[in-house]
Amino acid sequence: MEACKKQKFQVAEVELVYRSKVKASKRPRVTSSKDVYEVLMDSWDEGKLDLLEQFKIVLLDRSQRVLGIFLASSGGICGTVVDPKLILTTALKTRSCSLILSHNHPSGNLKPSQADIKLTRKIRQAGEILEIDVLDHLIIGREGYYSFADEGVINV
Repeated sequence: MEACKKQKFQVAEVELVYRSKVKASKRPRVTSSKDVYEVLMDSWDEGKLDLLEQFKIVLLDRSQRVLGIFLASSGGICGTVVDPKLILTTALKTRSCSLILSHNHPSGNLKPSQADIKLTRKIRQAGEILEIDVLDHLIIGREGYYSFADEGVINV
C-alpha cells in the first residue's frame, strides 16, 4: 500500500464562510433612504467623509435588516474604482437578498455623474441574474444625501 500519495497538482481549497456576531433581532431594519443614510452616517469614518471617496454596500436580508456594511473601495479626492464582481461576491457570501450601493462625494456635490449612473445600472443588471435586488444607490455628504430610488433614477 502507498502510505503517502504524491499529488500531481497543487490546487487551493475554496471555503465559503459567513459568521454574524449580531443577533437578527438586533440588526437595524431599513425601510427608507433616510434610514439607510442614518445607518451609513453612524458607521462612516467622519475623517474620510470630506477627504476621499469611498464606496460601500449595505447588505440586507429578506426582511431588509442590515446584515453588514462592506467597504468595497477607497480612492482619492475625485473618485474610486469599484469592481462589481467584488460587490456581488460579497452579497452572495453573506446570503444577502438585496443590497444598497453608496458612496460619498468629498466635494459635497450630491448630484450623480454619468459614471455613477452607468455603474449602478451595471451592478443592478448583474444582480438580477443572481436574484439579488439593488434597491438604491445613495450619494452621501455631511449635509445630506441623494437617493437614486427617491429620484426615480434606479430603474433608468
